[in-house]
Amino acid sequence: MVRLAVLLALPVVLWLLPATYFDEGQAVCVSRLLFDVECYACGLTRAVMHALHLDFSEAFYYNPLVVVVLPLLILLWSIWVRQDLKTLGFYPL
Repeated sequence: MVRLAVLLALPVVLWLLPATYFDEGQAVCVSRLLFDVECYACGLTRAVMHALHLDFSEAFYYNPLVVVVLPLLILLWSIWVRQDLKTLGFYPL
């Protein structure tokens, strides 16, 4: 029940935050912190955030893999929500 509430609140909270919320601050990527080398996922959080706000050019600027990762995240999120709804006795399509 709590997991379902968190899953349903997460996209709303991310949408309510400004698109530039994650644009500033210290990087948390291990390869960037230890070796000062960008990995394939560098900038993906910022890219997903901009894509959620329909700013696709900025999202693609931060990481072009957002066109693959965001649909996969949406698919994974919907699978989790569906599983939790089934557990509670709701049977969505």
